[in-house]
This record gives sequence, structure tokens and C-alpha cells, in this order.
Amino acid sequence: MQAIVISAHGGPEVLTRTELPDPVPAAGEVLIRVKAFGLNHAEAYMRSGAWGNVAAVPGIECAGVVEADPSGELPVGTRVVAILGGMGRTRNGSYAELVTVPATNVVAVRSALDWAELAAVPEVYATAWSGLFGNLDLRPGETVLVRGATSSLGQAAVDLAVDHGATVLATTRNPAHVPLLTALGASDVLIDDGALASQVREREISVDAVFDIVGNSVLRDSLALVRPCGRVCQLGFLGGFEPVPDFAPLTDLPSGVLLSFFGSAFVLGTPAFPLTDVPLDEIYAKIAAGTLRGRPSRVYRFDQIVEAHRAMDAGEALGKMVVTVDQSR
Repeated sequence: MQAIVISAHGGPEVLTRTELPDPVPAAGEVLIRVKAFGLNHAEAYMRSGAWGNVAAVPGIECAGVVEADPSGELPVGTRVVAILGGMGRTRNGSYAELVTVPATNVVAVRSALDWAELAAVPEVYATAWSGLFGNLDLRPGETVLVRGATSSLGQAAVDLAVDHGATVLATTRNPAHVPLLTALGASDVLIDDGALASQVREREISVDAVFDIVGNSVLRDSLALVRPCGRVCQLGFLGGFEPVPDFAPLTDLPSGVLLSFFGSAFVLGTPAFPLTDVPLDEIYAKIAAGTLRGRPSRVYRFDQIVEAHRAMDAGEALGKMVVTVDQSR
């Protein structure tokens, strides 16, 4: 099979197309013929070496058809999406014509959306859904602040929260991105200068929950802006991996405020966080109907992987970028 491998740690140019043996599914795995896969910042971290030694073939999600399932649960040809389960991290990932994935991380889909549209959804919408309705227990009528809202995960969170009947405050560091977030349904957009708590107080806004993708660099501020007994969930590190210096719960964690973390890469598909709990078919149906916006912002061919990673590194595409895999061989 054709696959993209990380030839050395570095920039996009280290991604090399090569021929590898076809993988063979073991018990408890599904072999998928990949039709398209989404690009994620996690793959840029893996490529650069920021996450240490990882699998040779990157890619943490894909859409495709079942090539083989030793269990017999999924017939050959079934349309599926697959995410995580160690893909790209502890096992070869989806930047390939074929990939084996733990069966717990594979979901059959009924949607007739095209492959690029199917691939634009799984990782970001499953993560956003889990953070909003699992960790944050967001309810209709509540106000949620999505910090880092122009990222693909942030946009998915805004999209799902608005659809759920919540009032959404979205943040961005770039005023030029305000129209994008208001078009998604955000009731207000705050320019993130690192001190959102003061902006929230000045506007006399009561924030029930914070969906924080920026991470450690703004954690104290996110905790300070939520209402008494509100909830904060951290889901990313767009602001960098440096730990919070001298964090002291006595002074930094307001009484009654609930702080949680959701690391989708490590838990989705496990017994505690089954992927089947995420209503992907419902999400795809709403995308097809136009009530959710989860379509790719850019689509690249398999042989354009270096170009696609350069665009991702430069932040050129606001939204989910997808790569289609040539299946003509």
C-alpha cells in the first residue's frame, strides 16, 4: 500500500510517500480502506518530535470502508469512520491506503455525505460533544464561553452548543475572525488578550461554563471568569505546553468552581468513554440538513500532504482541513 511516513522529526517536508506492506487485522481490530482523513494539530506535534517517538505513519482519524473484520461484526464494504485508538501514536495511522484500528474506535455510518465531508467530522465533533455534554454537562439556556473558537475544535464546539440551545460567547485573538464566529451563531465575540475575566465582568455576563482549548497559559483567567459554582473544561494547548507556574488551588481555584480535563486522544473508545455514546449519525444528518456546519474548509489530494501540512502550520485555513486518498490503484 501507499502511505505517508515521518522520515525524520521536522517540518512538513519530512512527510514522505512510500510503499509499505498491507496491514493485517488482528483479533479485535478492523482493517479499513481509507477514503479520506482529517488533518489535526496533534499530527504536526508528532511530526515535529514534540511528543517524542511516535508511529512512522501519522493520522488519528479517517473515513473509509471495511476491508476486513475478523469478528464478523462489520461486513466488508461498510462505510465507517475511525478515530484515535493509538493511531499515529502507538500504531500506524490513517495517512495510508489501509489502516488497522481497534474495533472500539470504529463506527459504522449511514450518511450519504461524500468522503471529504465524512472525514471532516469525527475527531473534532466527538471531542467537542464529549467536552460540552460530558465534562461540562451543558444545558439549553446556559451560557458557555468557547476559548480558542476559531480552531476546528472550537468551531465544532460553537456549532454544537448553539444547536443545543445554549448562548455562546466565542473568543479569538484576531478581530478579522469575528464574522466567522458570528456566522456560526455566537451571540458575542470577545477578543482574547489573555484577560477575559475583566471583559466578562465589565459586560456583566454570567458564564456558566468554559470550553477552553487555549490551555495552561490562560487557565487562571478561565477559572476567574466563570460564575460561582460554574464549570471549566480544558481540552487543548493552543497556548503552548508549558505548565501553569506555581498553581495553588487555595488561591487559584475559586470555591465551588469545577475544573476538569478531557484528553480525547487517550480515552475515546475506552470502556469509560465509548465512541458509540457520541451521536455521529445524528451529527451527520444535521450537517446534511444544514443545521450544523461541519464541512471541510479545504480539501487536498494524497500527493499534496506536504502542502496541506504547511497550510496547517501557517494557520491559513480556518476550519477542518481534509485529505482524500486516491483509490484508483
